[in-house]
Amino acid sequence: MSIDGSHARLSVERYDFEALIGRSGVISAEEKREGDGATPLGRWPVLFGFYRPDRVPAPAVPDMDWRPMDAGMGWCDAPDHPLYNQLVPLPFSASHEVMCREDSAYDYVVVLGYNYPHAVSGRGSAIFLHIWREGAPHTEGCVALKRADFEALLPYLRVGTVVEIGT
Repeated sequence: MSIDGSHARLSVERYDFEALIGRSGVISAEEKREGDGATPLGRWPVLFGFYRPDRVPAPAVPDMDWRPMDAGMGWCDAPDHPLYNQLVPLPFSASHEVMCREDSAYDYVVVLGYNYPHAVSGRGSAIFLHIWREGAPHTEGCVALKRADFEALLPYLRVGTVVEIGT
């Protein structure tokens, strides 16, 4: 992946796409901190995915764990909470991200194996591969693909597929 500000080339297996990354660019995984807006360098395996059944069909992908998303789902990003970097039920009192967003960025979400499932507090919550919000100048640290590119990649994603974030 080559990097230019908040834009990058993302390689997954033999596929290459233009991607959007965090507002702070990329940093080493060791330097990554919650809320820094950076995307961690490294090779991160695909673990599982979510999809919005009210907006998109369930991906028909063998060897991939796709979970339907609903309005009662959040993701804890509070480093001091015992459920840090985990899926949580809403309402949730600690800092969290709402998974069913108003925009289409999380119509599909792939959870990468960065600081998950055994999270180190404060090292940054999950790095998601998701859809690039039209007009967005950057992500909060995740990696986003244009919808057409994401949908083209969908049939090839498997548990264990490696997404490389690097220079």
